[in-house]
Amino acid sequence: MKIPFMKMSGSGNDFILIDHRKPIIPVDEMRDFVRKVCRRRISVGADGLIFIEPSERADFKWRFFNSDGSEGEMCGNGGRCAARFAFLRKIAGPSLTFETLAGILTAEVNGMRVKLEVTKPFGLKLDEKVSVNGNELVFSSINTGVPHVILFSEDVEGMDIVPLGRAIRYHSRFVPAGTNTNFVRVVDRSHLSVRTYERGVEDETLACGTGTVASTLVAAFKGLVDSPVWVKTRGGETLVVHFEMEGNKVKRVFFEGDVHIIYEGEMWEEAY
Repeated sequence: MKIPFMKMSGSGNDFILIDHRKPIIPVDEMRDFVRKVCRRRISVGADGLIFIEPSERADFKWRFFNSDGSEGEMCGNGGRCAARFAFLRKIAGPSLTFETLAGILTAEVNGMRVKLEVTKPFGLKLDEKVSVNGNELVFSSINTGVPHVILFSEDVEGMDIVPLGRAIRYHSRFVPAGTNTNFVRVVDRSHLSVRTYERGVEDETLACGTGTVASTLVAAFKGLVDSPVWVKTRGGETLVVHFEMEGNKVKRVFFEGDVHIIYEGEMWEEAY
C-alpha cells in the first residue's frame, strides 16, 4: 500500500503530514508506524508526524507524534505546518481552527507565512533551583501546551546543550512526563536567541515553537522583553512572538514564521 504524504518544515523543525480523514493506519499501529517512517536515512525521516483527521469541534483534528512514537499534546511549528497543509488541501480556509490534546488552536495562513495562537500557558515558576550532575542551576518553567524549562545564559551559541538538556529532561524533578529544555540569551528587549532540547526527539532541534513561546513569556515575566519579540532559532530562522499581558497573566499569545513545503510523494510499504 502506498501512502500519500507531504514533507514540511517550520523553521527547521521537519514533519511528515498525512491526510487521515479516511483512515489508513490503524490506531494501534500508529506509534510503530511513526517510529519507522521518522527514521532518517532509511525512511522519510522527520522530527515528527501529523495525522489530519475530522473534527466535530473545529475545521479538523490532528494527532501529533514525536519521532520516537510518543504522542504530543502540542507542537507549535507542527501546528503551523498543519495549518498550511489544511489550507492547501482545501480542508480549511486561511483563517482556521483545529483540535489538539492541548485544546482548540487558531491560525492564519498567508502564503508561506503562518501565524498561530497557542493555548494559554500555565504552571509558571520563576527562578527555582535544581541540582544536575552535582551543579546547582537556577531555572524557570512554564507549560505552553507542553512543559518547558528555561535557563538563561550569555553563551548559548557556544554551549553543548545536549548532555545538560538530556539530564534535565530525565531529572527526577520532572517525572513522569519529562520536560523540554530551552537555553536562552537575551540580546535586547526585542530579541532573544534560543536553543532547545526536545523530549520525544531526544536531541536538539533546529527550532521549537512552544519553546520559543515559553522562553519569550518567561523573559517577559522577568521584565526582560516587551511584545513583539524576534527569536533567533538554532536553524537561523527568526520567529516573532506577540503577547498580551494583564498583570501577571497572559491574555493571548501568538507566534509566526514561514512554513516550507519540502516535497510530497507516496511512501512505499518498505518505508515502514
